[in-house]
Amino acid sequence: MATDYDAPRKTDDDSNESIEALKERVPAKSVATDDDADNPGSFDLSAADLADVELDVVVLPPQEDEFTCVSCFLVKHRLQFDHESKLGPICRECT
Repeated sequence: MATDYDAPRKTDDDSNESIEALKERVPAKSVATDDDADNPGSFDLSAADLADVELDVVVLPPQEDEFTCVSCFLVKHRLQFDHESKLGPICRECT
């Protein structure tokens, strides 16, 4: 069956719906609870001023079984080591 993709997609039911009926179908925004504190998707940061926020980041030293690829600059496990170039180790993904 041929389909006309340029044809309008409205049906009679869609055009008769009121704004109130459309608003009822949209779920209300819920307030974040303590359970949602670990879920960053539950916070609306669009208007937040984050200039004074300090982030605490724990930086671990390089482990014995890790290397940093000189091509992609990612820390990889030794199992992903491919070869040593003039500049340093290269991972399998960058070869």
